[in-house]
Parts: sequence; structure tokens; C-alpha cells
Amino acid sequence: MAISIQERVSQVAGLIPTQVPQLINGSWVKSASLVSIPVTNPATQAVLTNTPCATQDEMVAAVESAQRAFESWKDVPVPQRARMMLKYQALLKEHHDELATLLAMETGKTFEDAKGDVWRGIEVAEHACNISSLMMGETVGNVARNIDCSSWIQPMGVFAGITPFNFPAMIPLWMFPMAIACGNTFILKPSEQDPLTPNRLAELFLEAGFPKDVLQVVHGAKEQVDFLLHHPDIVGVSFVGSVPVGQHVYRTATDNLKRCQAFAGAKNHMVVMPDADKQQVINALKGAACGAAGQRCMAISVAVLVGEAANWADEIAAELATLKPGPFTDEEADFGPLISPQARERVTAIIEQAKEDGASCLVDGTQVEVTDYPNGNWVGATVFAKVTPEMGVYQQEIFGPVLCLVEANDLNDAIAMINRNPFGNGTSIFTGSGFAARDFQHRIKVGQVGVNVPIPVPLPFFSFTGWRGSFYGDQHAYGKQAVRFYTETKTVTSRWFEAGENVDANMTIALK
Repeated sequence: MAISIQERVSQVAGLIPTQVPQLINGSWVKSASLVSIPVTNPATQAVLTNTPCATQDEMVAAVESAQRAFESWKDVPVPQRARMMLKYQALLKEHHDELATLLAMETGKTFEDAKGDVWRGIEVAEHACNISSLMMGETVGNVARNIDCSSWIQPMGVFAGITPFNFPAMIPLWMFPMAIACGNTFILKPSEQDPLTPNRLAELFLEAGFPKDVLQVVHGAKEQVDFLLHHPDIVGVSFVGSVPVGQHVYRTATDNLKRCQAFAGAKNHMVVMPDADKQQVINALKGAACGAAGQRCMAISVAVLVGEAANWADEIAAELATLKPGPFTDEEADFGPLISPQARERVTAIIEQAKEDGASCLVDGTQVEVTDYPNGNWVGATVFAKVTPEMGVYQQEIFGPVLCLVEANDLNDAIAMINRNPFGNGTSIFTGSGFAARDFQHRIKVGQVGVNVPIPVPLPFFSFTGWRGSFYGDQHAYGKQAVRFYTETKTVTSRWFEAGENVDANMTIALK
């Protein structure tokens, strides 16, 4: 029998503690810290729980526990690690709707959006189940006379993950399943704004039968992040978040001689060619610009209307104006609130500045109201036309349900505009022309490209491949690149002698 959202809320609400515990050395412990951060429902401002800022001793204990665990976990056979991951992904699927409910409560996402967040994370856990084949090395026999050479893929040690508020299930699951399946141990520091979902992911991880200390979960803010970035026993860091924090994480981690993959900001464009199907374009923009209230690094915040497509501006605006914000318990809501009052203030300030800069505001969502939820962090769908690249609303990552319409004479102008932008996370083109699509995908300097697909997030057997100012590092998240990030390669050159065979005195069994 189907369970209503309200019934799910009642089931989950009773499990929420007054303070979020930490997972250290295999046990859930209450922090001794006197500093905590309230976790609020973005639709009501009601306090759900409190996030502690871990003490120095707690951070040290987490690292030491992870380091000890690595010494035995790295030697667990790869197929055995894969079997544990199979059980974990099965548990995630079993608890899918429970996780989505918890996630919706603390982020404000609609229930459908929350389910998508959880499912995209599960897909990465599924991919981690293939770790046996992903960690296969290479072998060449007889690289020289009677000499063989092979490469081994081996884990490195303790990794840390620092994750943002906007995808509290998906992004942690980008990181620790792959790192741990590779044979490393992991310390997760989730966003202090929505820690309940990551904690539940960790509970299910222990239930799957993993050793109690291969995953640690600590909570806090900048001080705790900086501890992880400086600690000598942490060999690498995975990060997703804003540009300034991403740059700080990358610089600090690499200054401390750690590996680092830091996913940062975005300004994603969707090119609309005049031969595209107009209704398909409008439908794509409604979800891509306003889904998750625009709080995702792959949101489309700029539509580049090429040639005659510029005449579609009013129709695009009229359709986006019909979108309805609301709480996640409202099944008719198209998107939820922003994460915090501060986020709302920032987005509305950008909107007001755009008006002053001369952009034409076709739809203004700053005054939207939601019945029975006067305290929510609401911003309605907002559409600007006649936007130019010089305007702040174009240059900034807005992280709200705001769409900028810019115009281009032809495809060449559209490509040049996108390539001048400092970010290179995602882009798409809507067209009926195979030639235009192929030309676009070859010349565009962006990591993830969609053709008649507005948000081209790749499935986990590929990798999430932001470019330029959207990513700092060398190897990207999930896919084969994640395995390379979380492992090191060892080459073994071997020769076995027959009985009585003389050894080259100079050992110059050179590869001749």
C-alpha cells in the first residue's frame, strides 16, 4: 500500500536527534563541542536539529581511526569489497523513499527532486560494485628476453570529502563508495546545513557489513575543513562547492602535497537554434532553470537565443511564470525554497541589481508568496531578457530560479560567448540540425555537453567532467577517472632464471 508524504514525514521525524552525532572509530558519538549550527526547515525556519562543530580531539581521533583501518582494509580482496558494496547499494534502494523524505525535510526540495538526488547517488554506488574490473592493471609478457612487466592498481590511504548542501545524498555518494571500494578509508565532512541525509547514508553503510572504521563522519564548518586540508595523514581531498571555497580547498590541499579534485562554480548556457522545436525548448528550460530552485551546478541559467529564436522570449517567460514554488509536502509544487534566508537575500539582490543594470524583467519572482508558509525562503521563477555579458546577472552564478535570455546572431557568436565565459561545467544545444550539433560539441570549451538534453550529467560509468573555472584538479568524479584519483599505479618488472643461468653482473637486462 502506498504511503503518503505526510506519513513518511511522521515516520522520519521521530528519528531526528536534537544534535547530529558523529561517526568516529565505528561508533556514533555526541560531540563534546560547545559550538553548533542550527539545521532549519527552509520552508518554515523551524529548527530540525543542530550540527556540532567537531573539536580538535574529535578530528584527530577520526583521522587516527581511519589511518589504522587502512592498514587492514587495503588488504581485503577486491571481490570481497565489491560484495559489500553490492549489499550497500541494495540497502540504499530499499531505503530510497525514506532517504528522499529526510532529504526533502532539510533541503526543501520537492519529493520528486529529492528522489532524483538519492537515485543519482545510488547509481554511483552501483558503479562501485564493478570495482574488480575497474582496478585491473595491465601486463605485457616478454618486454625483453624472459622479462615480463605488469602494472598494479593500489589504494593510497585516507581520503577526505567535503560536500555541499544542494545534493546531500548524491555528492557524498560520488565520493566515499568509490574511494572505499578502491581500498582506501574515508572521512566525510558534509554540509552543516543538511547533515541528516549523509548521516543516514553512513548508517546504512555500516549495516551493509563494512568494517566499522573505514568511514568516519565529522561535522563542522571552515575550521574543520582546514584541519582536514592540513593533516599530513590525509592523502587526498574531494570537494564540491562554491568558487572561492573551491579555490581555497585546492590551493591549501595542494600546498600540503595532497591530491585534490575541487568542483566549483558554473554558468551554464543552453543554445537555442531557430530550427529547434519551440515547445521542447520551453519545457526543457522550465525544469533546467527552476528545478531544485536553481540550486544546482548544472542548472541552465542562460538561454542563448540564436537568430529568429529571439522572438520566443515572451512565450518562454509566460510558461516559466506558471511554475509554482511550495513545500515538499505539496505534490503540485514545481520547486521548493532556497536553502536559507541568506541565500534568498543574495538572489533577490542580484535580481534587483539586474533591473538597475537595464535587463528587461519579464517575470519577477521576488515577491512570490506561498499560502501557509510566510517564513519560507521563497523566490519564484524569474526571467530577464536583453541581458548582455557585461551585466552582473550574467557574470555571477545565481543559484536561484533565475533565467537570463541573451541573443546571438548565429551559432558562431553563441559558441564564442560561451567560450569567453570563465566557467565550463555544462552546456547544451537545442537544434534539428545534426551538423550544427556536431559543430557545437566539437568547438565548445565545456566539459559536459548536451544535444537536445538540457542538463547533460553523465551516468557514473563516464565521469563528471567540468572544465576551466568549474574544476580544479586533474581527475574528475566517478567513472574511471575516480579510480585513477583514488589509487596509485605500481609497475612490476620481473625475470626468473633457469637453474644455473648466470645473472648479468651489471643487471643491465636492458630492454633491447
